Amino acid sequence: MVPVSPDVAHGKRLLTPPPVAQLREDPDQLIELACHGLATAAPEYSAWGVFVPWQRVTLIVLAIAALAGLLVAPAATCIVIIAVVTIAYAVALGYRFVLFRYGARGDRMVTVSDEEAHSVPDDQLPVYTVLVPVFHEPLLGELVERLEGLDYPRHLLDIRLLLEDDDDETVTAARSLAPREHLTVVRVPPMKPRTKPKACNYGFLAADSGMCTIFDAEDAPDPLQLRRAVVAMRRLGPQYACIQARLGFYNASQNLLTRWFTLDYGSWFGNMLSGLVSLGAPVPLGGTSNHFRSDVLRGVGAWDPWNVTEDADLGLRLHRAGYKVGVLDSTTLEEANSDGINWVRQRSRWYKGYIQTFLVHVRRPRLVAGQLGLRGVAGLLVFIAGTPLLSAFNGFFWALTAMWFTSRDPAVAALFPSAVYYLGMVCLVLGNLAVLYMGVFTARQMERPDLLGAALLMPLYWGLMWLAALKAVIQLVTKPSYWEKTAHGLDQQQTVDEQSAVEGAPDE
Repeated sequence: MVPVSPDVAHGKRLLTPPPVAQLREDPDQLIELACHGLATAAPEYSAWGVFVPWQRVTLIVLAIAALAGLLVAPAATCIVIIAVVTIAYAVALGYRFVLFRYGARGDRMVTVSDEEAHSVPDDQLPVYTVLVPVFHEPLLGELVERLEGLDYPRHLLDIRLLLEDDDDETVTAARSLAPREHLTVVRVPPMKPRTKPKACNYGFLAADSGMCTIFDAEDAPDPLQLRRAVVAMRRLGPQYACIQARLGFYNASQNLLTRWFTLDYGSWFGNMLSGLVSLGAPVPLGGTSNHFRSDVLRGVGAWDPWNVTEDADLGLRLHRAGYKVGVLDSTTLEEANSDGINWVRQRSRWYKGYIQTFLVHVRRPRLVAGQLGLRGVAGLLVFIAGTPLLSAFNGFFWALTAMWFTSRDPAVAALFPSAVYYLGMVCLVLGNLAVLYMGVFTARQMERPDLLGAALLMPLYWGLMWLAALKAVIQLVTKPSYWEKTAHGLDQQQTVDEQSAVEGAPDE
């Protein structure tokens, strides 16, 4: 591998990996590259270490200053902290609403009709690598059958099931799969970190293709999605490195949590991402159904195996390298998280990864400001860092609000001088109304009137977000690269339980 200086990275390339043929012949070099390639060639772009020295010193100084202020002038210090956080809340709410309104226009969503998708002759289509990382997934047969529904020439399709070598359950299931020329079972050596992006690197770097995408084990993609992505990328031009398809759920009506999750994703993939594209801000990619130009993906270092939201990080890295990301009007259905504890585990990993990503991309402030520009820096600060950190503060402000309404304690009122109080009221009233409006709008946009009730109950959903954000902040210090796997198949388990209950009812 030939390292490239981060200062040269603005010229689009971070590193040059060895040829694919060489990596196929040398699995030791391949796994080393998958685990440490980015950290070795461009360490300032890797989450291998959480904090660089100046960040650690800054946090310590701020903590000492806050503690000293609380000891010397507690009232004034609390007012300053609350004022800063309140201003941040107002900016973040305003920014998200602007993103939503820009995205709701729909003019940034790339639409490719069925006829256009089928119009490209097979001899003009690229080889397409489909990466499917799986872990403790015994139902591989069902997964493969869903992937067989992809409408793409089989001689140009390179599906790679990525299995951990010591995952006996999944390895055993893979042995029962019928052989297919376009399907490869890749056994990833059990080398730290044990993360999805490491497995994706291991599978991707040994693949020779023009385009690449990722699907999760429970995904049910639009059959024409690969063809649509090819047409869309050619339409957009070489400055675009990736196009993100939308994600939706096939079990949206399972319970209240899945309805909230559906609205959350509907707003995110239907409006927020398009809004970011409209504003020229970096687009934090989703973990699946993102379609890349393979040569560009190699050049920017592929996925960071030490970042637990490798997708969001990669979106930032592509933007810093001068590339753009588009949004594709094609949907992949997956399973909405229906269990509260499981949801908190998943969302806390996402939040932790957002903070990781922020810390990585502000290591050289002057360089990143030049690469991202003003709009990009605003997106990095307000959207990437602000989303988890402000969610973590919610519990504190809820507690203050509850104290005021129950006790009318003048000490609480003293923490909110007039300017801070009125700005806080704007956040409380207009901010909450704006969020409720976005939920209702999304339900209408999706033509899902059954989600209207869930949209009006969204404030309860924010309580789960607070728990996830709090856990993320704690884990960032204690387990920065720990990957909490999301349990899948809960929708099927509920169906089985319901059928068992019905079948067993007469005997009770």
